[in-house]
Amino acid sequence: MTEDTRTDLSLIQRIKPLLPWIITAGLFAAGAFALHHLLASVDLKQVATLARSTPLQVLLLAVLTTFGSYVTLVGYDWSALRYIDKDLPAPVIALGSFLGYAMGNTIGAGPITGGAVRYRVYSALGLSAQDIAAIAAFASVAFGFGATIIGFGALAFHPLALGHLLPFGGGTIRAVSLTVVIGSLALLFYLSAKGAQISLRGMHLKAPEPRLLAAQFLFTALDLLLAALTLYLLLPPSDLHFATFLAVYAAAIMAGVISHVPGGVGVLETVVIAALPASVPVAEAAAGLLLYRVIYYLLPFGVALILMALTEARMASDRIKGPLLTSLAPLNRSIGALVPVAMAAMMLASGAVLMMSALVPPTSELAEQLELWTPLAVIEGGALLSSIFGAAMLVIAHGLLRRVAGAWWLAMLALAGGIGASLANGLDIERAVFLGIALLILWPMKREFFRATRLTRDVFSGRWSLMMLAIMTAVLAVFFFAHKATPYAHDLWWQFAVDQNAPRALRAALVGMVALSLALMVFALRPGRMTHALPTAAELEQARAIVMSQSHPDANIALTGDKCLMLSETGRSALMYRIQGRSWIALHEPFGDPSEIEQLAWDFHDAAYAANARPVFYSVGVDLIPLWLEMGLALVKMGEEAVVPLRDFSLDGPARKRLRTNNNRAQRDGLRFEVLQPPFAEDLMPTLREISDAWLKTKSGGEKGFSVGAFDEGVLSRAPIAIVRHEERIVAFASLWQTDLKHAATIDLMRHVDNAPSGMMEFLFTELLLHYAREGYAEFSLGNAPLAGLEARRGASLSTRLGALVYRHGRQFYNFEGLRAFKDKFDPDWRPVYVAIPPRANILVVATDVVSLIGKSAPRDTKTSMTATVTSS
Repeated sequence: MTEDTRTDLSLIQRIKPLLPWIITAGLFAAGAFALHHLLASVDLKQVATLARSTPLQVLLLAVLTTFGSYVTLVGYDWSALRYIDKDLPAPVIALGSFLGYAMGNTIGAGPITGGAVRYRVYSALGLSAQDIAAIAAFASVAFGFGATIIGFGALAFHPLALGHLLPFGGGTIRAVSLTVVIGSLALLFYLSAKGAQISLRGMHLKAPEPRLLAAQFLFTALDLLLAALTLYLLLPPSDLHFATFLAVYAAAIMAGVISHVPGGVGVLETVVIAALPASVPVAEAAAGLLLYRVIYYLLPFGVALILMALTEARMASDRIKGPLLTSLAPLNRSIGALVPVAMAAMMLASGAVLMMSALVPPTSELAEQLELWTPLAVIEGGALLSSIFGAAMLVIAHGLLRRVAGAWWLAMLALAGGIGASLANGLDIERAVFLGIALLILWPMKREFFRATRLTRDVFSGRWSLMMLAIMTAVLAVFFFAHKATPYAHDLWWQFAVDQNAPRALRAALVGMVALSLALMVFALRPGRMTHALPTAAELEQARAIVMSQSHPDANIALTGDKCLMLSETGRSALMYRIQGRSWIALHEPFGDPSEIEQLAWDFHDAAYAANARPVFYSVGVDLIPLWLEMGLALVKMGEEAVVPLRDFSLDGPARKRLRTNNNRAQRDGLRFEVLQPPFAEDLMPTLREISDAWLKTKSGGEKGFSVGAFDEGVLSRAPIAIVRHEERIVAFASLWQTDLKHAATIDLMRHVDNAPSGMMEFLFTELLLHYAREGYAEFSLGNAPLAGLEARRGASLSTRLGALVYRHGRQFYNFEGLRAFKDKFDPDWRPVYVAIPPRANILVVATDVVSLIGKSAPRDTKTSMTATVTSS
């Protein structure tokens, strides 16, 4: 690995990207530890029996209040859309909100989703990243203020609700609660009436008008009341009044939000059980909380999955008809972006449930009776297979998240095998039905899994490993909780192979853990085939063949030798990139075989995340925008490219009178244009070197790199060069990029002498366009106009407004506006150019990394051998 490409990060810098997940895991572990102590006297079978004995009417009421709570959640999005002055059809808002909240509440913003559920839903509805960020911020602030006001309001009404958890008297708690409620309400309505505005990470949030504020507060209050009522109905009867319980619930919800644990798992349960009166049996409280998790979280998530499956089936059969379905068409298209996250979460849940089913003893009388009559070999085999299939599902989930085609097939087989294992393991019909529903949901999703890549690529990334560790810890916790009364001996760990009387659960747990651990170890220890080294001369020749076989002339910059190359497995496509800090920056889109472009981009994306780095696609066009959105990346406009159509380009006609006049004048002044083809005369390069050196003396910083060319004889001698002579003296030159397909061409390096004749630059570009029009090319790119096309409108992102400001007023740094005006002379088509980055990445940090790469003067002697190439596994 060379000095320029080596990622020389300290241990702290390497750990820093994982800190949010490590902190979340630590808080989850702390909550689980506290919950373990609270449930020390509880028996799992007792909890399951109590849950099954809950009256049907109570369950139906809980489902009804859950439905009401999710209906009020639609109000959050309704208010947020009016806050940003956007209008969407009501069915779209309702369905989009339900899908977003059903998945977000259950999955959370943890390692699986990366907080992208809401982004993926609303980006397909035509909203920009800034709009979506404003919706998320509005909903978060509204919920935070609403939960605070309602929770402290309930405490003011009944200050002893958390009395035994807080070291304060009732009078103090009431006084503080009233102060918080009155202060929060006064602050909100003051900001609303004044129209105040705050800035948060470049996004401006203006307080909504009082009417919208009151409506949103009503939605928040109804949401919390109905959600709290759902849990209140499922808990055992007690002398705890609902108003008192509301304070407990609000405190538990806020604790879960602060912990960032998905769904507040373990945190909410700990707070609620600790706050309940001592007269409430802990086992009954645990049963109520278990049912609450199933009804309020898993049931809506299951409904969302079913809706997604029905949508996929309908889209596959091309039956989208009628005005309602037409209005939902944009949202239906967004389903494809949600499928990988949803199916990965479903597979993780299925694997965890299957593994745990092998660890817990029978919890119903029917299961106990069946165990007595079922042959021992069937029972033992069912438990072992359940553990093995469960462990396999945890690994397969990673492939589903990455849209791997083979993962879909393996997931179907694993679910089918899990159904059989569940039936063999004590005729566990409940889990068999659960897995059967999962199989039916996954069945119509096949077309969403299309990537032909290895299932196990990059499975041992830091984030995924943390998740696997959390799941394995949870499985072990369930095992020890279910077998608290089992006397353990050292013999249990080795007798299972020969002693049929050893505990079946211990056997199943060990097999599952061994299978999962071995799989992860194999993937982790698999020799890595990807290096970050600059290409050798031979490999640059291989890249040259790829460049010449496709239509984008910009790909020629891969041949400068200062960028790493990632080649596809077939060697027909490539991607160029460099590493700077934590940024893996790919320049332009991958190039080569069109059928391999998306796969190669995904490989780069996965490899960057596996290295705990941020993938960045710099200077990309509009062709692959759906791919960047599918990856969950945000697009930041960085300028526009000027592309001149050449099919009918000429200097004839009144529209080109000015160009024709200036071109004729330049020729009368003695300017002559010529395109030289390699091999060149021996005296050409020294002459061009003199021009280049003189030109560089007038610039600051010397030669640049990465996305711009530099004077390198090894590179320049392989491509055509356009020159301008003035009375036989070369006064300007430009290296040209083109490919064998002769579709498009562009300019790379362009330099001239100080005393060049007036109008020389316009003459050079005009003659270039005429030359390539005669050669039959379709278009010629004049290059980018940095920061062009950016609008400093209200509500635009900080980076966009900053770019627009620099574009208009940054003449002392660079004449951006003059550059665009010059290129406008040739009537080009202006095409937007973007940088695609992770939504949470700091654009200023990414920009600094890009500028650092461009400012580096990397070794460019491409005539000598460098180091090994980069290949993708």
